[in-house]
Amino acid sequence: MEKTIGAGDFKARCLQLLDEVATSREPLVVTKHGKPVARLVPMPPAAPLFGALAGSVLEETDIVAPIDVEWNATK
Repeated sequence: MEKTIGAGDFKARCLQLLDEVATSREPLVVTKHGKPVARLVPMPPAAPLFGALAGSVLEETDIVAPIDVEWNATK
């Protein structure tokens, strides 16, 4: 079951709770008058930049070979 906290307590301890959610990786539900109004969830870990596009090329062809369509680059 998810941990819950009232909106008033959340307001008083907001920065501490942000740190706890980031560390524990567990979501926190904020309630108002006993009803859930928001969920604080940790951000997903940042994906490494190197290799992030691996496997994303759908077609690999010769990009410098002439094409069959004539065109004029001076216009």
